[in-house]
Amino acid sequence: MPFEQTNVLQLAPGLRTLQSQGAVHRVRTAEGDEAWLVTGHAQVAQLLDDDRLGRSNPDPEAAAKDSGSALLASLLGDFATDHARLRALLEPHFSPERMLALRPHVEKLTGRLLDELAGQKPPVDLRQTLALPLPIQVMCEWLGVPQEDKDQFGSWTQDAANVGDPVRSKQGLGELFGYCRRLVADKRQNPGDDVISRICATEGITDNEVLGLTALLLFGGYETTVARIGTCVSLLLANPEQWQALLDDPGLVPGAVEETLRMSMPNPHNGGMPRYALTDFEIDGVTIRTGDFVMLNIIAANHDETTFADPGRIDVARDTTGSLVFGRGAYSCVGAMMARMQLQVVLTQLVARFPTMRLAVGVEELGLRHNTLIGGLIQLPVTW
Repeated sequence: MPFEQTNVLQLAPGLRTLQSQGAVHRVRTAEGDEAWLVTGHAQVAQLLDDDRLGRSNPDPEAAAKDSGSALLASLLGDFATDHARLRALLEPHFSPERMLALRPHVEKLTGRLLDELAGQKPPVDLRQTLALPLPIQVMCEWLGVPQEDKDQFGSWTQDAANVGDPVRSKQGLGELFGYCRRLVADKRQNPGDDVISRICATEGITDNEVLGLTALLLFGGYETTVARIGTCVSLLLANPEQWQALLDDPGLVPGAVEETLRMSMPNPHNGGMPRYALTDFEIDGVTIRTGDFVMLNIIAANHDETTFADPGRIDVARDTTGSLVFGRGAYSCVGAMMARMQLQVVLTQLVARFPTMRLAVGVEELGLRHNTLIGGLIQLPVTW
């Protein structure tokens, strides 16, 4: 690893070759450590919600030097070993009622950004004009971060996500935690109708826990959504018949969101969800030993042809019930509903307002960001 990504919208050929040979593979990471890479859908689905795997190595000194794992560990803090408490604290803030209440604001922000887009002369970089600014504005509104701080906070989260530059990542994390510490102190004194204030009001919660949750939400809700908006739109524009299907029937938008999420490409340097074996066990004829580094490759699993016929073809009408894009069971993403809602709003408004939108460059000219944990496109030039 890493596997060469010849087409940013398709599974890396090396990954597909591995997948054709089995479900569990011995690989060497970009950092030079040996690991198990799990690519089969059934196996990834099983191990995502399996208490034989954990986020921390039972022997920290022997842990693989995986920059993504290190960053996640920094963000999770004590929650790395207390996942149940993390979920219990977060889930109330992502309830369907709260997401429904937030949606009109997301629609208003999206409309405003598309007004600005309409005033520009194409070609325009849709990543810069829509994918980057929307999630950060949504997160600021939802969490209770002052809008005037959004640019500063955005640059810190991008620095923190830079796994290619550990010094920059550590500095970004430090700035992010420092900002969150000041923000939490202010919310303790001046609570508002926002998530951070409500977390602060949780009985028995410590300042360090509030700080960790705030940093985790700021980071997780921003970088991932930026990347997903870019890949969602690019997949549809690269397949004009699928874009046309949405024009003909806007009711297909939720399905289009699920299908593009299934196909979304992460950073090719990121082998998957990092886990460590907490005991010896066997899967698909392979013996995993205690302390082994295991990467659950959700993208490969979502391209497993035993679960999804012709997995490299986008089909907005596909049944994506088996998609693992948001994890599974106790380890499913608590922010899934918020991500889905933002993508649905973006697609609905883009299709309605820019029906003739198309890529301004060939797919081969699109590039992936290689130095960040989440990945996503470098830019997305469009015209209409």
